[in-house]
Order: sequence, then structure tokens, then C-alpha cells
Amino acid sequence: MAGMIREAAPARRAWHGSLRTLLGVVMVALLLTVSGLLIALDYYRARNAAIKAAEIQMGSFDDRLIARMQALSGDTSSVVNLIVSVANSFLAPPSERIADKVTTLRAALSRSPQIDGVYAGYPDGGFFHAVNLSSTDWRTALDAPPGATMAVRILKPNDGGALTSVIFYDGKGNQLLQRTITGWNYDPRQRPWYRAAVGGTGPIATGPYSMATTKSLGMTVSQAHKGNPDIVVGADVVLDRVTHFIASERLTPSAVAFVVGPDKKPIMHSDRAIMRAIAASKSERDFDPASVHDPLLDALRANPPALDTMGTVDVAGRQWVAMGSAVDSAILFAGHIAVIAAPVDELMASARAGLYQGLILSACIVGLAVLGALLLAHLITKSLHQLTNSANRLQELDFTTPIDVPTRVNEIATLGSAMNKARDAIFTFGLYVPKELVRKGMESGEFSGRNARRQEVTAMFTDIYDFTTISEQHPPEEVVNMLSEYFDILNATVNEHRGTIIQFLGDSIFAMWNAPAPDQNHAENACRAALAMKDRLDVFNGRQRSRGLPEFRTRFGIHTGPAVVGSVGANDRLQYTAMGDSINVASRLEGMNKSYSTSILASSAVVSQCHGTIQFLPLGQAKAKGRSTVLDVFEVVGVRQVASAAAKNGAAAPAGGS
Repeated sequence: MAGMIREAAPARRAWHGSLRTLLGVVMVALLLTVSGLLIALDYYRARNAAIKAAEIQMGSFDDRLIARMQALSGDTSSVVNLIVSVANSFLAPPSERIADKVTTLRAALSRSPQIDGVYAGYPDGGFFHAVNLSSTDWRTALDAPPGATMAVRILKPNDGGALTSVIFYDGKGNQLLQRTITGWNYDPRQRPWYRAAVGGTGPIATGPYSMATTKSLGMTVSQAHKGNPDIVVGADVVLDRVTHFIASERLTPSAVAFVVGPDKKPIMHSDRAIMRAIAASKSERDFDPASVHDPLLDALRANPPALDTMGTVDVAGRQWVAMGSAVDSAILFAGHIAVIAAPVDELMASARAGLYQGLILSACIVGLAVLGALLLAHLITKSLHQLTNSANRLQELDFTTPIDVPTRVNEIATLGSAMNKARDAIFTFGLYVPKELVRKGMESGEFSGRNARRQEVTAMFTDIYDFTTISEQHPPEEVVNMLSEYFDILNATVNEHRGTIIQFLGDSIFAMWNAPAPDQNHAENACRAALAMKDRLDVFNGRQRSRGLPEFRTRFGIHTGPAVVGSVGANDRLQYTAMGDSINVASRLEGMNKSYSTSILASSAVVSQCHGTIQFLPLGQAKAKGRSTVLDVFEVVGVRQVASAAAKNGAAAPAGGS
């Protein structure tokens, strides 16, 4: 490397000038040479750019349209699948376990506003239907009281016909009103959504069709319940959001977009007149496209464009470009194709106007650029030195000093801003990965790929006793706030005792000593850390009690032994971790605290490495779950009041005591 630098030095001296002068001369020469060619080629580039931009915009529009359709389908399917897989309350007859059903459907309707209603049909003709009252048509049809956000219709067959109840709920799930209705003649067993899904194992899509009550264009996803295949759960979705999207977002004033089904008949169109004709029909199969008299639609249906490729079509002497994309992975729209088309003359209008403006501006810019190049060369060299210094600070993981490079050159300012973002990104990365790993990765490239090595480590696992009950009894936001304060204590304590938290596992942590940073007294420091955590959590739990919040009773498991440590995972997603029986033993020791009614358990391997600095209480031998050999189990009681080798070697100060 040094030899290469010495050989390059004479070449730089041969210019007999500074980098600033060299940049100025080269930039002026390039500007004068290239400017003539750019002006000559500007028109052709503008034309090609316009066509390319149209292709990109069409692809982007198709992608966004398909994404909306897939999201609509996926969200609706997931709601139905969740109900048929988890909600056992729907196995009961319609008039039973109403509260449980209402709770489930309120959550589904509030999370998925595009769902018009969710219902269940039963083999005896019973029907349970939850309606989203955000629709004005539904409110009118059901005569909903003020404040009602959901209505539930319950059809219960009996010997005299069918008894129907309608119950209204407000936004908080409180019942507002209940009515009894007679004369509603409805048998879900005769409906296509029921007949298509009953006895099956997966979701089925039916439609689109005009909703009987709201007249909106909609579709249905239905699926047999996993607990009883004769009970079918369905969800109606309205396509208003998708149709509004394709009607409002146009590439040019005359551009059109539409969606056709597997039979090439349109189900949605950006032209509102055609869309009204589709929505007014009973289903897309009853819609006769010839009645709309749209030559472009007829031409594209007769000769559809190749998927994901822009093609051309001539209609009434006007040339159009069109692109079609398949709607994949969507139950509601399986086999459907989204098409967008725009006239070429409108696409080229802005390009032609931009051409003339560009020719004028190019002549002016060339003259000004000659002067600006000289100034820019000065600014670049000055700013480059400042950016180099900032890059060196990033390499040292100095996140406290912002990268501030005064410059009037946008590119230099953008580069400085990008380096600030890189600084923030590396800082944020350091929050998720131990800083020692970040430093080693930047300095040596040791963690540039999948690699691991075998070494001795001390592993610690923690867990909060009865955390599931705490989560059930408190709002998730409150649980997250308590956990954040709790993890702050654990993280600070582990860092103070030369350890590293490798993973946060729900309410637990996996911490490790002697990797990635070496630690001669790793077992002792792990025990000291556990004792210090226990003391600090006593103070934390005192604050919890004073606030009327639950205490976090924590269990610890510590074990020392060989493990494979390094970066593992997929090609594009790695995680620094440790694997092996030693890690599993530490996890099992944490769980064994339940049997011994203890807080901190350690193995004999930990005891043997602490050299009398930590006080242990032997608890005998036990067999950990999943292991064939027994363990000598010890309770970590405290720190012996003697000078330890760890203290002499600069280890963390003792925490806790006995």
C-alpha cells in the first residue's frame, strides 16, 4: 500500500497545480465539450424520457392499485380466517354467547373500515350479522339510533318461522337499543357465499355484485368454521375506495384505468358513467360492455396489452399506450387484471414544452456554468476536507458532534445531510446491536458475513413471574411503559458489569459475558450483575407499589460453558448470538427457580469460576427439562466481603451482598 502511494505521487506532481486548479480546468473543458452535444440530443432525450416516465408512472399506478386490492383482499380474508380459526363463540347458536361474538366483530369492523358487515350462517338456517353503521344507507334501512356505530341482526329459526332481533351498539360496545322484527325472509343456506364455502377448508370469494341494501359494489369472502364446517363465516367488502382511487388519479386528462375479471368483463372503471352501469347491474356477469359504447375499452378487451409491459393501440385515429398487471395473491381478485391507458399526444405535450424551455436555458446555463465551475471547484475542495474529518469521527463512533459543512453547493450540502443521516442510522443501529459489535464490525470487518467460533461464555436468562397475567390486567401502553423502565435497569446493570444483552425476548433478556468483549471474570461478573439487578428491582418494585402498579418479580438463570458465538442467519439478515447446550442450560436454570422458590440459580460451572468471591447456597442435583444429565444447582445469595480477583483486575464494583 505504501509503495503504491509513493508511485502515485509523481503523477500528481506532473500536473504542476493543486486539486482546485485541476478540477476547475477539467470541469470547464467538459462543459464546453459536452454542451453542444447535449443541445443536439435534448429533444430525443426528452421524447424518450416522456415515454419512459409514462411507463414508470403506469407501473407505479398499477402497483399502487394492485397493492390496494391485495390489501383489501388480505385484510378481509385475515378477519374471516381469524374468526373461523379462533372465535369459538361462533360455534354456539346465533342467540347464544352474543357478548363474545360482539366483542370479536367490533374489533374486526373497527380495524377494517372497508368491511360492510361480518356474519355467520348456520346449518339450521340461523344467521348472525354485524353491520358497520358508517354507511348512511345502513343507518336508514335499520333506523339506527343516534350514536350507534354497529348493529347486530340475529335470525333464530323456530317452528313458527323465524324470529329476528336487531341490537344497536355505540363505539364503546355499549348496547343502546334492541328491537324484534318479524317477516324477514332470509335463509343463509341458499346464499352463494354459504353454498360455496360450506364443508370446505379455505376462503372463497364471491361477487362482485351490487349490495342489496346499500347498492354499493361489493364482494364477499366466506369460509367454513374450523370447529364446524357446516357453519360459514362471511365478510362483505365495499369497493368504493378502490373505485375512487382509479377515478381520481389520472396520468393525463384523458387517461383511463379499469379492472377486468378472468372473463375479461370489467368490474371497475375510472369513467364514472361506466362505473355506475357496472354497480347498477346485479353482477358483473349481467353487465354488457357493448351498451357503454366505449371504443377504447372494447379495443383493450379484444387485444389486451402484455402483462407488465407497455404496448400501443390505435383507437379512432388516436394512439394510446397501455399497460396491464395481474392481481396476484388476492383471494377477492384472483385472475383479475388492472389496465391503465393514456393518449400519446397528451404524454408528449409536456415534453415538447420542456424541450423549448430547455434549449433556451441550456444556452444560458453553459455561459454561467463556466464561471460557476471555477467557484465550485474551490467549494468542493474546501468542503471535502471537512467531510473527511466528519467521516473519521463516525469511524470512531463519535455521535455527539453534528456534521456541519457550510456550503452553497447543493450536492455538498446533500452529502453532509446524508452523512448526518448515516450518523443517526449508525447510532440507531447501536441501540439494537451492542456497541462493541458495531465498533468491531467497522474497524475489522469481522462481522461482515456469517461466521462463528467456539468459546467459553457465561449466559444469563431472566423472566418476569406471571407476566401474562400482568399483560391481561393492564393496557398494552401501560405494560410497554413499565417494561421500558424495567429494561433500562437491566441494560444499565449488565453494561456496568461488562456484559452484553444479546436479545430482548418479550419480557425476558438473554445476556452474555466474555463475548463479544473478552472478560476474564465473566462468571463472577454475571453473578454480581444478577445480584445488582435484584437490588435495583426491589427499588423499582417499591415505586410500582406506590403507583398502584404490579411488581415485576424476576427470575435469573446463569451458566458457564462452551458455545458457538458469532453471526448467524440468512444471507441478508444476520444476528449476533450464541448457540449450544450451555445457552440452553442457562435458560432451563431460570425456569427451575419456580421449583425452588428462588430468584437466582447458577450451575456448578459458575461456582467453580467465582473462586470464593460469590456466596452460593447448594440446592442439590436436578434434571433440567430436555437434558439427560443432572445439574448441580446453586442459589446465588450474595457477594462475599473479601477482596476479589475481579476487583483487582478492574471488574465492576460489587453489587448486593450477604
